[in-house]
Amino acid sequence: MQIDQQIIHFLNEHHLLTLATSQNDKPYCCNLFYVYDQVSNQLIFSTETKTKHAQDFITNTNVAGSVALETKNVSKIQGVQLLGTIEELKGERLKIAKEQYIKAFSYAANMELHLWVMPLNFIKMTHNKLGFGKKLIWEK
Repeated sequence: MQIDQQIIHFLNEHHLLTLATSQNDKPYCCNLFYVYDQVSNQLIFSTETKTKHAQDFITNTNVAGSVALETKNVSKIQGVQLLGTIEELKGERLKIAKEQYIKAFSYAANMELHLWVMPLNFIKMTHNKLGFGKKLIWEK
């Protein structure tokens, strides 16, 4: 199934992901800068392995996330809810992802990055500009 271009545009226009993880039936969430790779339909982000969320997704790779436009105007509400898994990047995939991440966040060029990807398998976009409560859904 093809991903709606409005979803792709939204993910490309934003950069802050709220990532939800779970370990031993205890949920947790964090915020991360991301880059959307539309060719692979995945989010690229950086985090250290010692963080709580990384410890969670190293053990349980199934995660959820959201990206939202912050607005008080109901007619402008837009956001996506996401489901996917987490994979650690290595080798050639790491090299390509690092180039994408640094292109989006140039300050990261001087940082030690530990990059991960979240391949997406479900996206639900709420897009009130198309009509109140309008939902665009994509599933792998």
